[in-house]
Amino acid sequence: MNDITLILLGAGSASRFNLPPKKQWLWIDTKPLWLKVADDFQAIYSFAKTIIVSSKDDIKSMSNFAEYNFIQGGDSRQESLNNALKVVDTPYVLVSDIARCCLDREMIKRVISAKKNNACVVPTLKVVDTLYLNDSPINREDTKIIQTPQLSYTQTVKKALSQDIEFTDDSSAVASIGGEIIFVEGSAKAHKLTTVEDLSKLNCLDKPSDRALTGFGIDIHPFEEGKKMMLCGIEIESDFGFKAHSDGDVAIHAVIDALLGAGGLGDIGEFYPDTSDEYKEIDSKELLADTLRRLKDFGYVIGNIDLSIIAQTPRLLNYKKRMRFKLASLLNLTPNLVNIKATTAEKLGWIGRKEGVAVEAVATLYYYDWKKQ
Repeated sequence: MNDITLILLGAGSASRFNLPPKKQWLWIDTKPLWLKVADDFQAIYSFAKTIIVSSKDDIKSMSNFAEYNFIQGGDSRQESLNNALKVVDTPYVLVSDIARCCLDREMIKRVISAKKNNACVVPTLKVVDTLYLNDSPINREDTKIIQTPQLSYTQTVKKALSQDIEFTDDSSAVASIGGEIIFVEGSAKAHKLTTVEDLSKLNCLDKPSDRALTGFGIDIHPFEEGKKMMLCGIEIESDFGFKAHSDGDVAIHAVIDALLGAGGLGDIGEFYPDTSDEYKEIDSKELLADTLRRLKDFGYVIGNIDLSIIAQTPRLLNYKKRMRFKLASLLNLTPNLVNIKATTAEKLGWIGRKEGVAVEAVATLYYYDWKKQ
């Protein structure tokens, strides 16, 4: 019987990890770190359920990558774990950190094999250096380095963590209510990724793939009298603008869709719905800035952008260079990496009747190469 649920914690802000991506979104070949860790655990043991705890923003995108169970984390490790424990219905629960990303199969088997009612099983390492507590040396034989994953009897750890006390791990919580703590041999391989310097100690992590990722975006807006027309972040001289929930910058909207598509992250409507007052009449440059933040957090780097604007009116020939340079500035790219083409509809269809504009965009992304940092 599969009587263990796996919980992987990754809702922290990674404030000590000074690289553009969040550490859970470092790319290992073509997998983000969080997915590699979850898949590696599943290859070792067939868990009844795998729960990944992360931020609301991350979960929206993570759910496009795998069919694991995703739970929104809290402001602390303990709050995040309690959120996950609410949906655990197996007798035992194995808790680990996504940052503990190099798995030792034998160590995990030792932890699982020692499971026991009303107990918490903890992998430990011996301390080999001299230790001081304040100004006084202490006997290192009396100390242990505590690691994860830790296996707990579910009812016991739920009770322990329901106290109004903040614990740094599951074992200290279980010990506080008199639960049994079972120590097993840990592993030096299970080093935790906390700072950039830790990357050199994690030999299990392959470099990111150099694969190019391509996305396509399209957006269409009809005209609206008396509204300012915005295209690629600049104002176009016109008696009408675009009918839209936002400022209607149809070109930026197409670029956002292309970028999200290349990253496999969904579409503009999922992140900035036109049913939300939050985005009513918003400057589309703000939406693009937020999309770029998301791409950076998730470990993507923009390669280039190619745009086709299909408009019978207004005439855009004299605006193309300004649009290219403005969009390049917004994307932090050199202008040669942003190409803008403008064409008419040869007076055919609704575009030809001067009822609106359509824009098609193609974007290329690459995985951020953390190995070169």
